[in-house]
Amino acid sequence: MKRREFAGSILAAGVAAGVPRAVRASAGLPFAPLKVNGARLNAHLAALSQFGKNPEGGVSRVAYSDADKASRPYIMQLMRDAKLDVSIDAAGNILGRRAGKDASLKPILFGSHSDSVPHGGMYDGDVGSMGAIEVAQSLAEQGITTRHPLEVVVWQNEEGGLWGTHAATAEVTAAELATVSNSGKTIREGIAFLGGDPDHLERTRRAKGSIAAYLELHIEQGGTLEKEKIDIGVVEGIVGIHQWNVTITGFQNHAGTTAMGDRHDALLAAARFIEAVNRVVTSEPGRQVGTVGKIAAFPGAPNVIPGRVECTLELRDLDAKKIDALFAKVEAEAKKIGAMNGTTFAFVQFTNNIPAPTDPRIQAMVAASAAELGLTHKKMPSGAGHDAQDVAQIGPVGMIFVPSIGGISHAPKEFSRAEDITNGANVLLNTVLKVDAAL
Repeated sequence: MKRREFAGSILAAGVAAGVPRAVRASAGLPFAPLKVNGARLNAHLAALSQFGKNPEGGVSRVAYSDADKASRPYIMQLMRDAKLDVSIDAAGNILGRRAGKDASLKPILFGSHSDSVPHGGMYDGDVGSMGAIEVAQSLAEQGITTRHPLEVVVWQNEEGGLWGTHAATAEVTAAELATVSNSGKTIREGIAFLGGDPDHLERTRRAKGSIAAYLELHIEQGGTLEKEKIDIGVVEGIVGIHQWNVTITGFQNHAGTTAMGDRHDALLAAARFIEAVNRVVTSEPGRQVGTVGKIAAFPGAPNVIPGRVECTLELRDLDAKKIDALFAKVEAEAKKIGAMNGTTFAFVQFTNNIPAPTDPRIQAMVAASAAELGLTHKKMPSGAGHDAQDVAQIGPVGMIFVPSIGGISHAPKEFSRAEDITNGANVLLNTVLKVDAAL
């Protein structure tokens, strides 16, 4: 690396890495953060959106679908253009590697996913994946070799359950591999479809402490940054997500001949339960949320009092203890409701994603990078799940949010401005350099 390029990389790491201003001044250069090619990045996003493009806008690039598979050669070619060594691991994740100056150092990972929900948008996941590739290409073009090895990762099937990161951080059981995905394929079939090897997933798994850090750029998927006119979100952590199947059992009977006072109406109890969830969750200050997002009454006939209702309950917060406390209150309310009309409630938990705080050192580096670029920023939680949630089990993680216009996500009208995406990639680039210098 040329002296000026090396000095530039040190300067970009300056604040968070603790390099004094006097040292920077002695280099004979003014401080100037590095930047990506924003026009190229946004062109890559537009090109990726053609895979699974919907007539109404957005994309349907569900994991393990034909559109998902068709997009991967394009992604891998972009990685090669960025001078990365490209491979597909046993889980079907796409990896782009570049050696660092010190082979003994642990790698810095950064990336996101490229699959979408059905009829989703073209920014969720894609901004982080294309942004990571652009960062790698910008580093190559500017002749910067980091101390740590770099790995750009495009994780598979984030939307269907963080399967790519799950395989990288934990054992995937036979029962999990038999899970049917949104594509109709099992996880085992989907991994094989993408070129992975579901019989040897142990090759994908990474030990705790085996990475220097993981960074993920992402759209906010909410409206806070846009409403407050803030450029960058410094993510404090990813909320825990606890979900339960709830079965409410009453007594099925004739709707015309059963007096109102004699009914054990499971659907009436369910209606009261939904209101109680909202009341409990909003009864105390905080950023916790609770949702009943799915419900079905049985037998489901207009002239039959429902004898059974099945619904879901979801609670989210950054504090696991708060989630537990909220659930205890909801469960107590359910018992009271059941006593009112002779119904019973049964809760079976099926998701228990623990909160994943981001590393405070990386939070500081993200904030410093934003400030150096002249961008406003604020700390905020992530209300949605992300690949970083799993990766936090094996090493320090950081996340960078950019505004989502209207707070819309998982929908065709999902949109982030080109300048905001470029800002996010610039913050990612300079944060990578800070992590490389400091960790």
